[in-house]
Amino acid sequence: MFYPPNPTEFFATVWEIVQQIPPGSVSSYGQIASMISPGNETEPERMRHLAPRWVGTAMRKTPRGKSIPWHRVINSQGSISFPAGSAQAEEQRRLLALEGVAFDANGKVNFARVGWRGPDAAFLRRLGLLPPHLLK
Repeated sequence: MFYPPNPTEFFATVWEIVQQIPPGSVSSYGQIASMISPGNETEPERMRHLAPRWVGTAMRKTPRGKSIPWHRVINSQGSISFPAGSAQAEEQRRLLALEGVAFDANGKVNFARVGWRGPDAAFLRRLGLLPPHLLK
């Protein structure tokens, strides 16, 4: 049986992780999801496929007034996920540019330069998280 994560706990964990991404770096929905254990009651393979979407939902539900750098989370291709030319996409690109994150002609970042390597080991231990996969 497949059980999705508790949204309140999952979202709070996602937001804590995102707060660790330093200015000038980016993470992906999948990288963030890779740090969150599927737990005992979740099918790991299904979690692996659905968790990045749940991270996206958490990012859409980021509480206003919190200092959560939502703009530092992009998709696994290195692109902004909002529709090209939308106000949200332009705002995310502007905020990243202010931090020195550059996009190539195809609208992608170079993960080797700006990809986040994840939080420190103490943070991972404190929250019971897994080491993140590296961005490629």
